Amino acid sequence: MQIRTMPLGPLETNCYILSSEGKAVVMDPGGDPAQILQYLEENGLEITHILNTHLHFDHIYGNAALARATGAPILACADDKPLLATELGQGGMMGLPLVETFEMQEIAAGEHEFAGMHCVAFHTPGHSQGSLSFHFPDAEMCFVGDLIFYRSIGRTDFPGGSLEVLKKSVADHIFTLPGATRLFPGHGPDTTVDDERNHNPFFSEFRTETK
Repeated sequence: MQIRTMPLGPLETNCYILSSEGKAVVMDPGGDPAQILQYLEENGLEITHILNTHLHFDHIYGNAALARATGAPILACADDKPLLATELGQGGMMGLPLVETFEMQEIAAGEHEFAGMHCVAFHTPGHSQGSLSFHFPDAEMCFVGDLIFYRSIGRTDFPGGSLEVLKKSVADHIFTLPGATRLFPGHGPDTTVDDERNHNPFFSEFRTETK
C-alpha cells in the first residue's frame, strides 16, 4: 500500500490518499481537491471511496467537488450527520468558507474493503459523536482523524465531544493495536501507538516503558 499526505484547506487538514494496484481511497479531503485529482491522474489511480473520519468542516471541504469529479461515494458515520446542520459541519465561522453540500452514505464500524485493501473501522467518539478510525492491519496503519495527535489529543469542548469518552476510545481501540502501528492524525505529523502510549501526557496511566 502506498500513502500520500496532502495538508489541504484553511486549517491544513491532513488528507490521505491510500493506493494499491491502481485503486485508491481518499481520506478527509479538507480543501480544494485539485492536488488530489492531479496525483490520481499522474499515478493512473482510480478512486473507489471518499472516507471521512468525522464531519467537522475542515475535514469535508473537498467532499462535494471530489465526488463530482470522480463519482466516488462519500462514507461517514451516521452519528455525525447532525453536524451538517451546524456551523461545525457547514463552516462559515470566523470568515471561513461554507462547505458545499454533498450526499453521504453511512458506514458502520466493522470490517470493510477499500480499493482492494482490508480495513477495520472503529467507532471512536470523543472529539465528535461519530468519529471513526480506519485501521489497515496489513499495512500496520491507522487513520485516527482528530482523536489523537502527536503528543496531544483532539478538542473535546465541541458539541458531542467528551474527554472521558475520547480517552476510552483510545484505550479500547488504539492502544490495543500492535505498538508499531503508525497513527495518521487529522493534523500534524504521524506517530505510533507505542510512542503515544508512553509519551502522550493525556495517557500517562497507560505507559509501559519503565523509567
